[in-house]
Amino acid sequence: MGGAAWAGRAYDGRMRTAAQRPRPAREPGRVHWMELFFDLVFVAFIGQLAHGIHGDPGWPEFGTYVLLFFPAWWAWVNIVSVINLLPGLTSRVLGLSMVAAMAAAGLMAAAAPHAFGERAWAFSLANAAMRGLLLVLWLHEHRKLSPEQPWRIWMYNGGTSLLWFIAVFLPLHAAVILWAVAIAVEVGMIAASRWIGAQRNLGGINLEHATERLGLFVVIVLGESIFTIVSELAQDWHPGPALASALGFMIVALLGWAFFQYGMDVLASGLGQLRKREDFSGILQTTLFMPFALVLGVTSIAAAIATAIPAPNTLLPPGAAVALGGGLALFYGTNAIVSLRFGAPLRSVLPWGIPAVVAALVLVPLGGKLPAAVVLALAVALLLLLTVQAEANARRRPDPP
Repeated sequence: MGGAAWAGRAYDGRMRTAAQRPRPAREPGRVHWMELFFDLVFVAFIGQLAHGIHGDPGWPEFGTYVLLFFPAWWAWVNIVSVINLLPGLTSRVLGLSMVAAMAAAGLMAAAAPHAFGERAWAFSLANAAMRGLLLVLWLHEHRKLSPEQPWRIWMYNGGTSLLWFIAVFLPLHAAVILWAVAIAVEVGMIAASRWIGAQRNLGGINLEHATERLGLFVVIVLGESIFTIVSELAQDWHPGPALASALGFMIVALLGWAFFQYGMDVLASGLGQLRKREDFSGILQTTLFMPFALVLGVTSIAAAIATAIPAPNTLLPPGAAVALGGGLALFYGTNAIVSLRFGAPLRSVLPWGIPAVVAALVLVPLGGKLPAAVVLALAVALLLLLTVQAEANARRRPDPP
C-alpha cells in the first residue's frame, strides 16, 4: 500500500508538472496570430515610404526608398527567421516578442519619412531595439538547446544592435556608415554560414512556415496597393480617375493572381527541392534576398498607379513611367530568377520570362508619349496575356499521380 501510495503521488506529481509545463504557441508549420498582428505594422511602413516615390521621383528618391526599405525588410526576415527556427516559444514569449517588435517597427515607420534627416536617431534606435529583442530570444533558447558558446548570436545580434545604438548619438553621415556596416555584418554572416558553422542550424528551417509567412507578407504589400488606389479615387471622384483606378485595380489583382495561383506552388515545391539537395544557400537566397526585389516591384507599381489616377489624360511623368515599367520588370524578372534557382529548365522559363521583362520595360518610354490611362491599359493587356499563357500551361501540365 505504501509503495502504491508513493507511486500514485509520484504519478500525480508528474501529471501536475506536465500540466504546468508551458506549451509551444504554435505547431512548427503554422503561423501564429500574433505574427500576423506584427505584420500589420509594415502596412504603415510601406505606406510611409511609398509616398516618397509618388509623382515624378528621380534617382535620389528611388535610392532613398531602397536604402530605407531594406533595413525594414531585413528586420522583418530576421524576426520571421527566429520564430521559424524556435518553434518551442511559448504563447506568452511569442506574444510579448511580437508586441515589442511591433513597437520597434512602428517607431521605424514613423521615423522613415525623415530618416535621412532629423529623425535619423529614432530610425537608429528602432533598429537597435529590434536586434536587441532578437538577441534576447536567441540567447533564451540557446541556453536550453546548445552547450556551445553563443559567439555567433552575440556578434550577429548583439554587435549589430550596439552599432545601431551608437548611431543614435552620431551625426547623420557617420550614422549612415554604421547602418551600412551593421547590415553588412548580418548579410555577410548569413552568406558565410557554411564557413562559420551556422549551416547546420539552417537544416531546422520549417519550409511550410517560411512559405506561408512570405505569402502573407505579399498579401500585405498588395493590400497596401489596393488601399492606395481606393484613397486616390476617394479624393478625386470623377470618371477619368475612376477608369484609371479600375485599371490599377486590375493590375494589382492580376499580380496577386499570378503570385498566389502559380507562384506559391512553385515556391513550396522549389524550396522542397532545395531541401532535398541540401542547398541551404539557395533557400536563403529565395526566401531572404530575392523576394525583396519582388516587393520593391509591387510597391513601385502601386506608386505609379497612384500618380496616374488624379491625371489619367496627361502623360505619365518619367519617374512614374520608370516605376510602372521597372516595377513590372522586377516582379516578373524576380519570379523568373527564382524559378531557375529552384531548378526549372531554361526552356520552361525563358518563353515567358524574357517577353514579360522586355514588354514591361517598353512601357517606360511609352509613358512619355501616351496618356497615363492608356499606359495602364497596356499594362493590364500585358498581364492578361501572361495570365492566359500561364493558364494554358497549367492545363497542359499533367495531373500529379
